[in-house]
Amino acid sequence: MMRVIEAGGDFAHAAAAALADALRGALDARERASLALSGGRTPWPAFRELAKTDLDWARVDVYQVDERVAPADDPARNLTGLTDALLAHVPARVHPMPVEAADLNAAAREYEAILPNALDVVHLGLGDDGHTASLIPGDPVLDVVDRRVALTGPYRGYRRMTMTYSTLEHARAICWIVSRAGKASMIERLVEGDPTIPAGRVPQNGAILISDGASRRRPFGV
Repeated sequence: MMRVIEAGGDFAHAAAAALADALRGALDARERASLALSGGRTPWPAFRELAKTDLDWARVDVYQVDERVAPADDPARNLTGLTDALLAHVPARVHPMPVEAADLNAAAREYEAILPNALDVVHLGLGDDGHTASLIPGDPVLDVVDRRVALTGPYRGYRRMTMTYSTLEHARAICWIVSRAGKASMIERLVEGDPTIPAGRVPQNGAILISDGASRRRPFGV
């Protein structure tokens, strides 16, 4: 069952603390820890807090959960926001998704080849249509079972490279960071494990959801 924390005004600090705790556990257990980060603006304040955390960042490998197919430094790129909020401030080893490659399918295969068998900590967000990572409603990527990284069709102006369920289901810890504003019903469907939305198909064992509690009408049913 997913653990849910409604952090209110302490949203960024609570999310950063959850990520840091999971990373510390991974560093205690293994020589290196792996952290996979999604896009979206909601977690940026949490990432800025995480950058201030006393962690052995030199032993952390950072991967991308998903990325838009766009040129380097394009404001639409997830990596641009991740770098500004976190990656420029810590000495982690960063592995950007190779979305500038001429052959994107080959690039996706190359990226999956460098992933650890099980990621230690995966950060996920939640879209207002129930997507997470770039696992988009109705896209064939939802049914990919023989690839750990795959390409989507066009979605809101961009194709995406994304980790598939085959990668997410082996994560040791998943940290959802989601604002309730405009997404209250989707969060409830996520917590209930509703398989009719892409996010609801992600396994909940070892998962924690941190919400800001904005626009909350009733408590979560957990």
